[in-house]
Amino acid sequence: MSGEMIIILGVAAYILTIIAIIVALNFLSRKEKNNYHKQIVDLEREKNLIISGSIMSELNKVEPLINNEVMHKKYDSFIDRFNEIKEVDVAKITDELVEIEELYENKDYKALAKKINETELDIYYAKTKSNFLLDEIKEITLSEERNRETITKLKASYREILRKYHDHKNDYSLVSSPIELQFENVDKFFSAFEVSMEKNAYQEVGKIVKAIDDLIGNLKLVIEEAPSIITIGKSIIPKKIEDIKSIALKMEKNGYNLDYLNLDYNITESNKKIADIFQRLNVLNIEDSIFELKTMVDYFDSIYQDFDKERISKKIFEDYSRSILIKLTKLVKINEALIKKLKDIKYSYDLTDEEVLVVYTIKSELDTERKEYDEIIENHRAHKSSYSHLGKEMELLNLKVSKSEEKLDYALRSLGSLKEDELRARDQLDEMKQILNQAKLQMRSFKLPVIPDHYFVELSEATEAIQNLVEELEKVPLSIKALNIRVDTARDLVLKVYNTTKEVVKTAKMAEVTIVYGNRYRPIKEEVNIALTRAEDFFYQGEFKKSLENAIKAINVIEPGIYKKLLSEYQD
Repeated sequence: MSGEMIIILGVAAYILTIIAIIVALNFLSRKEKNNYHKQIVDLEREKNLIISGSIMSELNKVEPLINNEVMHKKYDSFIDRFNEIKEVDVAKITDELVEIEELYENKDYKALAKKINETELDIYYAKTKSNFLLDEIKEITLSEERNRETITKLKASYREILRKYHDHKNDYSLVSSPIELQFENVDKFFSAFEVSMEKNAYQEVGKIVKAIDDLIGNLKLVIEEAPSIITIGKSIIPKKIEDIKSIALKMEKNGYNLDYLNLDYNITESNKKIADIFQRLNVLNIEDSIFELKTMVDYFDSIYQDFDKERISKKIFEDYSRSILIKLTKLVKINEALIKKLKDIKYSYDLTDEEVLVVYTIKSELDTERKEYDEIIENHRAHKSSYSHLGKEMELLNLKVSKSEEKLDYALRSLGSLKEDELRARDQLDEMKQILNQAKLQMRSFKLPVIPDHYFVELSEATEAIQNLVEELEKVPLSIKALNIRVDTARDLVLKVYNTTKEVVKTAKMAEVTIVYGNRYRPIKEEVNIALTRAEDFFYQGEFKKSLENAIKAINVIEPGIYKKLLSEYQD
């Protein structure tokens, strides 16, 4: 490609780039312009909505209602505020929109954006004033309809209250006077409502409607709750109080201490609270009355549960007071007897101070528990505590005594086992001597050509272990730990001798029988003859196991399978 062609292409690319930039800028400028135009149109529409036809319509409804100075002033205020919005706020916004149009035409977009924001705020402020004005006007124009609808509902509710009152008038005998006086007040307020409506005194009407609503609401609560308040406060609670007083008196005569219940104080406070509730009821104030009365009912119901708890606790206390005393007396007696023998036991069995300390610890615990028991009984006799408290103390004391009993039982078993260990060791000594004698007799019963050397070693060790055990048993004091070790050692060595004897004799017998059995095959095969001869040599050397193995292998040449048969018999 020539140099001129390259230059031409470069110039063309530059021109295309410039054109693309111009097109893009024009597109962005057109888009921004359209966006501002849309905002201006929206502002114009929002301005036109500030003064709605609803305001004028509602103002026209107010004018016929003017029949007093207050309403006249109110109407004039509405007109002044409407004119201010129309002639000041809207006029200002109109001027701002003209200025915005000029900025738009001149393409001064920076100043335009700022002016649009200011105008949006002014429109929002004017619309807010307009909406507030419309709401206040509607408060008057709609007040009659709204108040009439409210009063109609209140009258229906009031008639239902009157019906219920007259149908059950006897239930309200204690408060009939204040209730009927309140009925009169409601009737007066209904009349005052009609008068105020005729005078268009809408400010007064609102207050009257609220007063009627409050009175009827309170009357409804009184009519619903007064019978319950009267029944609970004048009948249910007083009966419970008298019944509780009667039960408490009988229980106290039977030795129950009920001071912790504070019955007299709580009954007095309950009567004061009931009196206060009825004083408030006379002025038709029943706030929290039902809740307070039900709380008192729950309290007095809980007293019956406390009475039952006391009766149960008395039975628990009486049962424990007998059983614990018997148990403590028995444990103290056993522990004292053990302490008297402890010196001899300690000397006889070489016990340390720590090993016998538990007995003295148990004695201390039993002494403390007996002291606690005496204190509980003393409190009971002096009527210082309730049975529920005494019962808990006895339950806790019973747990302590039971733990001491477990400790004492363990100590008795531990110390008693010392004598048992000694007796068991002597019995086992006799058994071991008998087993050792049986082993010796068994070894002599079969005339072995040679007795293996290891047999004499084991026999010597077992004999020595038995002698050590005899010497240990003759020691004073006797160490049970050392004794048990001697017993275990001697038993293991004696059993080892016994098993060795059994094994040697059994193997020797089996070897002899096998050799005799195989002698019939000596003439048949020289190989068998040689093997059996070797077996005989091992037999006379005292190698009975090798003798048996060689004899079996020799016979197996003639009788295949004899090896397993004789070996199985040997193992059995």
